[in-house]
Amino acid sequence: MRYPASKLPKVTTTIFTEMSQLATEHGAINLSQGFPDFEAPLALLDRVTYYLENGFNQYAPMTGVAGLRNAIAMKVAKLYGAEVDPESEITVTSGATEALFAAIGAVVCAGDEVIVFDPAYDSYEPAIELNGGKAVHLTLRQPDFSIDWLQVAQAISPKTRMIILNSPHNPTGAVLSEGDLDQLEMLVKGTNILLLSDEVYEHICFKGPHQSVLRRPALAKRAFVVSSFGKTYHTTGWKVGYCIAPNVLSVEFRKLHQYLTFCTVHPIQLALTDFINDYPEHYLELPTFYRQKRDLFCELMKTSRFSCIPSEGTYFQLMDYSEIAPEMDDLTFARWLTTEIGVAAIPVSVFYESAPEQRLVRFCFAKDDETLKQAAEKLCKI
Repeated sequence: MRYPASKLPKVTTTIFTEMSQLATEHGAINLSQGFPDFEAPLALLDRVTYYLENGFNQYAPMTGVAGLRNAIAMKVAKLYGAEVDPESEITVTSGATEALFAAIGAVVCAGDEVIVFDPAYDSYEPAIELNGGKAVHLTLRQPDFSIDWLQVAQAISPKTRMIILNSPHNPTGAVLSEGDLDQLEMLVKGTNILLLSDEVYEHICFKGPHQSVLRRPALAKRAFVVSSFGKTYHTTGWKVGYCIAPNVLSVEFRKLHQYLTFCTVHPIQLALTDFINDYPEHYLELPTFYRQKRDLFCELMKTSRFSCIPSEGTYFQLMDYSEIAPEMDDLTFARWLTTEIGVAAIPVSVFYESAPEQRLVRFCFAKDDETLKQAAEKLCKI
């Protein structure tokens, strides 16, 4: 029997799976994959238990629990001044990755081009390719990993269907500014280019308020905006996200969503609804919470031979290891760091189509302070 050729020949097991597995095998402190090692708020867990024990264990509505969509709409109005219709413009998904895939699948066709910015989160390109599109990779400028808007303008062609944005940015921690939104608005004006704005770290922004594309009506009308409850409420394992898009785009988005997962776990949606409404201070205080962890980690690492520029968002920190092993590529270094030093990190080159010459690894600081202290102690001995 001859099996069909792979539809994703370049794709292997993700670097996150590889490094987490390596960390487990060697008993290393896992600062690679982006998940907290502390619990979700107790009040949120209590609400999940309540709904589990009180009969809410069957299918949720395909678009998401109405109360949760209403809570999202109120939060968006409060933070970004955007009025979105919870009935026709908000869809709850089984994680942000599903939302990203559904958004790309809803509008990208054979021959379309999609602009992505390297280093780029690794789920974008496979979704583009599976739908017959081509990813056009543009490299963010160092050292601040900002967008070169002149380069974007030059990359736009009649085939450009979509531009994918990610702010706060994984893996670099860079954030978009008001000026970036100005540039973007001018570039897409008068075109049919759509936007996919990956904003899963929207509440972990250290450089002023998060600049969501929802702040700009001219951008919002052509955008899928994706976010994640897992990042905000320390519950990455629940895989609950959502997508905000204009009605005409949401209609197409939901056509895919209903056949990918149909709906998302019911009792957790209800618990999130209660918690968002009852404890809005949680997401409002999140920047301070994670800024303290970033500052602690960077301070602990000052006596190491790593160097860094503190991240502006997310719960990730890039570290330059040039002084330690300038001859070693980042994948080799990350594996050595895990197996020999006992701390797992993510090599940044895996997020590029063609990585520039650099010596960077990404650490996750969404950890208990004691975990960060133990990791930094090992890293400072190198």
